Amino acid sequence: MPIVNAIAATSATEPLIRTTIERREVGPSDVLIEIAYSGICHSDIHTVRGEWGQITYPQVVGHEIVGTVSEIGSDVTLHKVGDRVGVGCMVNSCRECVNCLSGDEQYCLKGNTGTYTSVDRDGSITQGGYSTHIVVVEDFVLRVPESIPFESAAPLLCAGVTTYSPLAHWNAGPGKKVAVVGMGGLGHMAVKIAHAMGAEVTVLSQSLSKQEDGLRLGADHYYATSDPATFENLASSFDLIINSVSALIDINAYLSLLRLDGTLVSVGAPPEPLPVQAFTLFNNRRSFAGSGIGSISETQEMLDFCAEHGIAPETEMVTADEVNEAYERVLKSDVRYRFVIDIATLA
Repeated sequence: MPIVNAIAATSATEPLIRTTIERREVGPSDVLIEIAYSGICHSDIHTVRGEWGQITYPQVVGHEIVGTVSEIGSDVTLHKVGDRVGVGCMVNSCRECVNCLSGDEQYCLKGNTGTYTSVDRDGSITQGGYSTHIVVVEDFVLRVPESIPFESAAPLLCAGVTTYSPLAHWNAGPGKKVAVVGMGGLGHMAVKIAHAMGAEVTVLSQSLSKQEDGLRLGADHYYATSDPATFENLASSFDLIINSVSALIDINAYLSLLRLDGTLVSVGAPPEPLPVQAFTLFNNRRSFAGSGIGSISETQEMLDFCAEHGIAPETEMVTADEVNEAYERVLKSDVRYRFVIDIATLA
């Protein structure tokens, strides 16, 4: 098996280290990707620190991956050597259940195969994009349009599709009022995408410290949730609210901002439960929903949409040796708005 350089967590408490991992040989339907950039998602931090449950160490995370095809299997028809490609949060699924057959393999009833911490088809634990190469079955490899800057494209594979999917599903567009809770890695993408879809966009953030950015990225309005008047003034205002934060919030206060038949969709995943009062939902016939990542076809749709509308994440590049520092800065919300690892520094 090929041995490649990687950055791995060895425990829930120790810093990530440089190491090597094994990748499987390229099979008939596989694509070998030389990784150029890998985004740092808050999910990576939750995972390696054991906040979403126990995992097997050592573990390489990273599910925002872009690179170049360097080898293909004998049966591959979707990609060729030299193509710009991406890999998101999953690398396979059962392909047999009703959800997979309907094109929603992200909701595979047997559990999709995650890009990291999942059991792969050979019984090994999948290892993610903080590495120089990855082998993925061709059907789960995306095409990255040439017009999207390669150095900032990686976060689209998670942050991009995680926000695009609910915005598309709940029909964000002209005449719709959309609020985005949180102005971080997910939130800033939700603002850009909702604006491009034609919705009226409001950012709800703890403070006004990122107001200038929010308005520049496409928000029409920006409010501080630390001001109690915000919830009074915006009561029953929104058709759709995208909650992008991965921390415990007063979800009922935000539900009160929905107008008749409005929906609040959580895409951030805090470790703690979010208690909901039934009467908050009864009023205005409100809905509280969750949304995971998008399907492979929807992820490609998102990439093409971003290419068409000139959308790319706001990123800050870091080297392989700066990943632990980047993690600490993510936890302090000290990033605007997504760290991307230059994998060339790992070679």
